[in-house]
Amino acid sequence: MHTYVFVCPTTHRSVLIDPGAEPATLMELLAGTTPEAIVLTHTHADHIGALDEMRDRLKVPLLAHPGPHVGDLVLATDRLLADGDTIKVGEGELRVFATPGHTVDMLSFADLAGQQIVVGDTLFAGGPGRTWSSEGFQTLLVTLREVVLDWPDDVTCYPGYGPSFRLGDLRGSIEDFLSRDYGAFSGDATWDMQAS
Repeated sequence: MHTYVFVCPTTHRSVLIDPGAEPATLMELLAGTTPEAIVLTHTHADHIGALDEMRDRLKVPLLAHPGPHVGDLVLATDRLLADGDTIKVGEGELRVFATPGHTVDMLSFADLAGQQIVVGDTLFAGGPGRTWSSEGFQTLLVTLREVVLDWPDDVTCYPGYGPSFRLGDLRGSIEDFLSRDYGAFSGDATWDMQAS
């Protein structure tokens, strides 16, 4: 699972996104920066495994979706995030996109000035994030159609697992995926998956 750090190149202020594991390694990632917040894409255990320890070490606010969270997790959140919100990082700024489907509380964070978006488990180079119900899959289709495809082709997406990718390189595959009817599907999907 990938953890990301956004750093303002001028002030060296930073935010930590998805502290999944290995707090010592995460502290190394933050070296030379001044952490201002911890931010979550969503609340699956692999994305928050080191959250408590990193909160204890960094003493910074936690920013996350208001929920409901995975497994009815109760988060002691310092700031609730909604679609369209912004997060200051030194002189820079991240824009919050609600990208539900994989989970209800799924968020993506865009540094549009730098053409970068941390997408968590919303989508990957090989397909969309896993869904757990047909309702979740239908929600994901709406997210892809109404949110993801509105992003510029030159955006680089940084997922929770696997390689980063340029959105424009996948646009045709995503559009083809959205043109097919999958019925009551849920689970793992790939961009070239055929209709049911």
